[in-house]
Formats: sequence, C-alpha cells, structure tokens
Amino acid sequence: MRKCFALMIFLASFLLRVLQNLELVHAVGCAGSLFNVNSTYAQNRHNLFSTLASKVVANGRLYNDSLGQNPNRVHALVFCTRGDEQACISCVQKVTQNIQTSCPNRMDSFQWNNDDVDDQVSCLVRSSNHTTFQNLELRPAVIHPSPDSIEPSKNTTLFSKQWEATVNRTIQVATEANTSSLLQYIGAVKAEFTEFPNVYMLMQCTPDITSRECMICLENCVAYFKTQFWGRQGGSVSRPSCLFRWDLYRFHGAFDNVTIFHAPPRVQPPENDKKGKGIRLGGIIAITVPAFITLLVFIGLIKFYVRRRKFNKGIYGKVGRAEYSDSDCQYMLRFDLGMILMATDEFSSENKLGQGGFGTVYKGILLNGREIAVKRLTRGSEEGCMEFKNEVSLLTRLQHKNLVKLLGFCHERDEEILVYEFVPNSSLDHFIFDEEKRSLLTWEVRFKIIEGVARGLVYLHEDSQLKIIHRDLKASNILLDAEMNPKVADFGTARLFDTNETRAETKRIAGTRGYMAPEYLSYGQISVKSDVYSFGVMLLEMICGKRNNSFEGEGIAAFAWKRWDEGRPEIIIDPFLVEKPSNEIIKLIQIGLLCVHENATKRPTMRSLIIWLSRETISIPLPKDLAFTRNESQSEDGTMSMSSVFTKLSSR
Repeated sequence: MRKCFALMIFLASFLLRVLQNLELVHAVGCAGSLFNVNSTYAQNRHNLFSTLASKVVANGRLYNDSLGQNPNRVHALVFCTRGDEQACISCVQKVTQNIQTSCPNRMDSFQWNNDDVDDQVSCLVRSSNHTTFQNLELRPAVIHPSPDSIEPSKNTTLFSKQWEATVNRTIQVATEANTSSLLQYIGAVKAEFTEFPNVYMLMQCTPDITSRECMICLENCVAYFKTQFWGRQGGSVSRPSCLFRWDLYRFHGAFDNVTIFHAPPRVQPPENDKKGKGIRLGGIIAITVPAFITLLVFIGLIKFYVRRRKFNKGIYGKVGRAEYSDSDCQYMLRFDLGMILMATDEFSSENKLGQGGFGTVYKGILLNGREIAVKRLTRGSEEGCMEFKNEVSLLTRLQHKNLVKLLGFCHERDEEILVYEFVPNSSLDHFIFDEEKRSLLTWEVRFKIIEGVARGLVYLHEDSQLKIIHRDLKASNILLDAEMNPKVADFGTARLFDTNETRAETKRIAGTRGYMAPEYLSYGQISVKSDVYSFGVMLLEMICGKRNNSFEGEGIAAFAWKRWDEGRPEIIIDPFLVEKPSNEIIKLIQIGLLCVHENATKRPTMRSLIIWLSRETISIPLPKDLAFTRNESQSEDGTMSMSSVFTKLSSR
C-alpha cells in the first residue's frame, strides 16, 4: 500500500514538472520602429531569414549578416549552442518563422529558443535595422515568470540569501573565460539549498560581446525579475544579448556539465531549541501528511491546469488588477510598472507620441497584441500629480464614444502613469493645421468631427452621472480614431460640478489662452458656457484651417466677426473647401460666432448646438453685439488678452 501511495505521488510530481516545462516557452521580443509588411524592408528581412539556418552551420554556429541598402538594410545575428547540425537548422528555421509571425512589422526582434523538452538544441535569432554584432543589446526584454508562487514560509529570508548567492556564482561561471567560443559565456549551476529544493540556474550571453558587457546584461535580467516577479517559483528574462533562467527542476541540456554549488547554510539555533522544534515539526508532519497528501496532490493538479489555461493567454494579456477607490468605490484598473515598461520598450524615444504640459505620451503594445497610449506624468510636478488624480477619478466613471477611454493607471515607486486606448490618427491639430494633411479633412469629415465633439460635451455637461466642465478644449485635445471619429481627451484640468450647480469661481486658472472664455480668464468664473466658448474657437479653426493666434493679433473670433459684419463670411473658409456647400459652412460660422459671445448668458448650450447641427431647416439666432480685442490686447504668445477685453465690455 505504501509503495502504491509513493508511486502515485511520484507520478503526480513528474506530470506537473513536465507540464510546466511544456508551458514555459519564450516569447518573441518586438520593439523599434514600425514598417509596412509589404515594404522593401519586410522583403529583405524575409530573404535574409531564409538563408540563416544553412549559413550558421557553415560558419561555426555564430553568424552575423545583413541584406539590402539603407534605409531598408536588415541586420541579423544567429547563434546555436547545442545540438547537431540538423537540430541547429531546425531550431533556427522555427525561430525565424516565429519572429515573422509575432513581429510582422517591428524592426527590432529576437527570440532565444531554450526550452525544447528533449534538450537537444538551443539557438538565438535577432534582427534589426542597425548593426548589433559586437554591441551590447538590452532592449527589448521578454520576461516569463512561473505561474506558481513560492509557498509562504518562515525561511523565505534564508531562501532569498541562498538564491542571491546562487546568482552571484552563476554570473561568475558564465563570465569566466572559456576556450570554446560557443561556451564562452554560459553558466549552468545546480545549487543545493539547506531547507529548500535544489535550484537550477542558467545564464548565457552571445559570444560577440565582452565579459564585462555579459555581466551587465545578466545583472539587468536578474534585477528585472526581482523587481517585477520576485516570489514566483522560477522564471526567465531574455534580452537580445543574454538569457537568465532559474527553476526548481532540471530544464536544460547544459546541466550535463553543471557546476554544483552548496548554498550557504543559515546560522544554526541553540541545540535545545533545535530539538524542541524538531519534535514539534515531526509531530505535525506525522499527523497531517498521511491524511491530506492525496487530496493535496489532486488539488495541485487541478490548480495547475486552471493556471495553465490562464497562462496560455500570456502573462501580459492580464494587463492589471481591479481596485476600488476609498472615496466612491469606483472601479479602476491598476497596471504593473513592469507591464508598462515592456509595452513601451522602457519608454523608448521611438515610441514617443508627443509631449504635453505635464508629461509625455508613448505608444505601447501589450504582449496580447493590444495597442495602448501611455501618459507618463512629469516626476515631482504638483500640477502633474493633480492631473493624475483628476483623470483617474473622472474618466473611470465616464463612458462615451466621443470621449477617450482610460484603461487604467500605474502608481508605483515615483511614477504616475495613465493608460488610455490607443487612437491611431493622433490629434486633430496634426491634421487641421498641416498644409498637406488638411486636404484629407473634407467637409464631411470636418462636420463629423465637429458634431462628435459637440456630442461628447453634451454628455459631460448633461447626460453623464457627473457634471463636468472640461476647461481645456482645443484641437490638440481632440483625438481621431481610425475612422476619423473624434474623442475628447486630457481631463487633467477638468472641473466636477454638483448636479444642480451652474457656476463656480476658482483662483486657479487652468487651460490655454485664446480658448478661455473672458469671464473665466478674468474672474475665474466657470460654467458649461466656458466649454461652449472653447468649442466655438475650435469650430472656427476647423472652418478656416488656421490657428486662433495666427490672425494678426486679434484672434480668429474677432477676425470672423469682422468678415460676418462686412457681409463676407466666405472669406474665412479654408480654400480646400471652396467647392463645398457654402450655405452649410456659413451656418456653422454663424454657430461658432454665437459660441464665442463675450456674454456667457448669450451663448447657446451644447444641447442647442446638437439640434442646430442635426436639422437643416431650423431658425438659428443671428450673432450680434459681439466685441473683441485689438492689437493692444495681444498677449505674449499671440493670443487674445481677455482680461482687457472684459474690462472694456464691463465698462459699457
């Protein structure tokens, strides 16, 4: 009976180990600039990849090559460390195919293939648009933690110390000089711990870098794992120049020549104390193990399969964890900083989308393929901190197709990061104020954008569970999706109103000069009509295709009113729209002038605007009694100084 019981435990343990080994497969690292899949660069990469498998065998298992002319030149490095020639060829063919499938349009890519169950082959393939041979390459990084965590124990401190000692020993073995170029930077260590299972650890670098560079690369891998996934029962971090992996079981053919390392034991307790603890521990084991061992084995198997299904989706497919704020119990998604770093290639300049007043926006790609926009707020900025809190508290409760969607946030260490849906066509100002791209904005597209922004503001002012004044509406804060649908963004300076509150005052003026209503700029008076004014300025910019501050110091509203008063409103229409329905465009000029009225009470509501925009036969009030600044009221940045305007108006 005991033999059968022991056999069952052994088989269960063996099955778990094999399944774990099958599950832990290195992903492909993708980064760098994008290229078209039908481009010359893509064809050069495909042609170069098709030759690597045969050439690496003929060139001593380490081969560097390039193909094409700049800017379409592709560089590749391939490296085999184990296996016969056919195994090496098969490995390289498999990896090149994986890269082309997983990184179809990224210039920097790599994959270490070190997890074949038969342990017969190990290889690396990497490609880039710049030479990487004999250069230390640290980005991108791919991390794969074990799905299982180390069981809580009173000796985790001891485990940590012994693990660190094993790391140091493995780095030493890997970076020691070796006569064989293929084994120049590879270290495989079996560490015999005192109170834990043995630890197997592998470190490996490409042979083209120096010993010092190898050490830097490996130390980066170890630090990355410890920072993001310490507590997991094994895992790996790979970079283009090196690989680090550890586990509680033998996983690699390199362990045929393993270095045995005896981890330092802990300081022994007094003899009496040891004896007492041993008696107590022995009693507990004698009582509990026979009763529960079978149950634990099968629970462990079930638990593993559940985790295995989740793990198959990719560790970065699970982008965050749900949290609730203390104040209003609203749902928010928190991203781990490690996920953000991986998605943005550690905030690479190549992924930078733009620079704002309080931070920088980067494009990111999660390993589940989802594209995101990451706003990294300026460290130590009080205004940035306020913007972070404001956006998280507001956008988590707003859902509308014409508002940018906040996916979550990250508040780790000294980083404050906001994660949004990725909107591929950037912001409206990149189109409307660009001489070439503006031609893409037909009247139909412009009207759709104007109407969409208006609907987003109606939602903010009237239809959402909150009443919100945006306070910084302008072309650069209107994002455009793939179908050129607008999404209002940047709620860092937005103001939350009570449902029945109509107006408030503030001493903190936030926004952009030229788009601020005069009563807000001069007296800090905020209402929904503040956004109406900003919308009117933006609408007039859409019609004429010029910035507000480009009208000889008077601003677009004053310029448009003069042409209207002269009976020549068509003068302000963008030349790209001259063949479009002028009556409909002039109708929108009329609406824009009503929105920028100096008297807030005479401006329409956004609800009225939606009605005017959606009906062709409806009576719209004529703009009148408007007054605007002259050149003497111009501010330093070329926009209108509304303070002097309002002073003149109030004295009438």
